[in-house]
Amino acid sequence: MKYSQYIDGEFRAGTGQAELVLVSPATDEELGRYRAASPDDVERAIGGAHRAYGTWRRTSPTLRSELLRKVAQEMRGDSDNLSRQITLELGKPLSEARKEVDTAAEMFEWAAEEARRLYGRLIPARTQGVQQLVKLEPYGVVAGFAGWNAPAITPARKISGALAAGCTIVLKPSEETAGVALLIAQACERAGLPQGAVNMVFGDPASIADQLCTSSRVSMITFTGGTEVGKLLGAKAALHMKKATLELGGHAPVVVWHDADIDEVAAAGVAAKFRNAGQVCTSPTRFLVHKNIFDDFCERFVAHTRALAVKDPFDPQSRMGPLKNKRRLAAIDALVRNAVDCGATLIAGGCAIEGRGYFYQPTVLALRDRRAEVSRMEPFGPVALMMPVEDADEAIAEANALPFGLAAYAFTNDMKLAHRLVNEIESGVVCINDLQASLPETPFGGFKDSGLGSEGGEEGLREFLRVKCVRQGGLA
Repeated sequence: MKYSQYIDGEFRAGTGQAELVLVSPATDEELGRYRAASPDDVERAIGGAHRAYGTWRRTSPTLRSELLRKVAQEMRGDSDNLSRQITLELGKPLSEARKEVDTAAEMFEWAAEEARRLYGRLIPARTQGVQQLVKLEPYGVVAGFAGWNAPAITPARKISGALAAGCTIVLKPSEETAGVALLIAQACERAGLPQGAVNMVFGDPASIADQLCTSSRVSMITFTGGTEVGKLLGAKAALHMKKATLELGGHAPVVVWHDADIDEVAAAGVAAKFRNAGQVCTSPTRFLVHKNIFDDFCERFVAHTRALAVKDPFDPQSRMGPLKNKRRLAAIDALVRNAVDCGATLIAGGCAIEGRGYFYQPTVLALRDRRAEVSRMEPFGPVALMMPVEDADEAIAEANALPFGLAAYAFTNDMKLAHRLVNEIESGVVCINDLQASLPETPFGGFKDSGLGSEGGEEGLREFLRVKCVRQGGLA
């Protein structure tokens, strides 16, 4: 894989001073090196996107739709290469990487369909001879920021949404998964998107963010990442009166009621919790289990956890790969050690796996209170927390106890309770008897410290559009 910048339709070396190095999380071996973007490179990307916007915004929705569909086709045709790159750079098992490529392609397909449906509306006027219209217009050049944990899905969601609305984009994907993003850029180029419609820059995140947020030619910010960084970016965007959508961290609760199928929920919970080694913002983490089934549920959950195959991500039997980097490995171990020191019971896992790479055992902790840091801080790793609850009031209070509200889950056959949980849990997504928090066709976004705005679905596409009211007289 040749690493580079993608600026104004050209794959080119960065001109910054820093050299960026990619490392395999499974083997700790170097994958490649490339030069960071300089401020001049970022300015060229902004200029390319600004020039392309003049044409792209006037391109018919039908043609935009056709081109986006071609991008999806190109990605599907390059699925093996994309999947392999995800596994190399992220450590996600190859079977999961293939699913991610399919979902990323679906992002473009969904956006292609919705591009044809960007309807305004006609408001009946109070007087004869007057017409009142609501017109939707693209914001302009979008600055996008994507993390490493979904290296195909997140860039695809941001690029496809922006382009479908008639915007152009300068994207700063993660420097640690640059190859995946660049393969998507190649698919965009092969599909025939106009020069400059999509740009990708890699380098110092803080300086690039500052330059994009302060540029007068950038009209909107879309960010996916940690809460603290997102708050800083959102504040910077607000200072310059730029629209911002922020998809930030979570610490998802899972209410497990006494009438649920314990083994079925445990098996599904383990598969979802340890997907991508728990490095998923919607990962089910805080299992709030009714006290009458707490011990039995923990036993079944641990049994399924211990049966999980943690192997080289290219091994067909692998169900969990490594953590992304040494920082995550150290952070997870510190959280587990702190929890045990604070009285938590370690009932599965709890340490790094010896050998090459950044592998950590799938870990389950039983908590009786919130003294441990991990009960309040998103672990973003393979750690599941078990907490007993006595009644619905306590379950809802615990679910809402943290300043996060991205995704929440509940398993019960009591529809009255389910209705109450849907209405009282403070979260952008609430799933009942299901663990799929995000799909291309559904809106995805958080409450409280988990973000602002939506991505995905009709609502996500509308984020890239501003509203213009037109009132025209003299028509009588």
